[in-house]
Amino acid sequence: MIFRLNPNSGMPINLQIMEKVKHAIENGVLRSGDQLPGIRKLAETMVMNPKTVAKAYRELEHEGLVELRQGAGAFVSENLNTKGVTDRMQTARPIVKKTVERLIDAAVAARVSK
Repeated sequence: MIFRLNPNSGMPINLQIMEKVKHAIENGVLRSGDQLPGIRKLAETMVMNPKTVAKAYRELEHEGLVELRQGAGAFVSENLNTKGVTDRMQTARPIVKKTVERLIDAAVAARVSK
């Protein structure tokens, strides 16, 4: 898994890492038991301080999303019900799509009426 981070976004890098992991879990890309990239490897790949990655992983562990195993790495929590999260995302997707379509239609209609 490669994280695409934006150093110019104004959001701290550790928070961006956390958001990327959460998003991957929500979308079913990461499931319970999956291993996350190693701290050093991810830091080298992204050209950042390993402490930044470690901080993100510790926060994810604190939130119960990740388990840090000494000498083995970081894993998506076994206790996490990723299937339930994925199912909710699948249910919400068409609702969000319809809402976005309505907003676009309303914006177009407002632009045309001017």
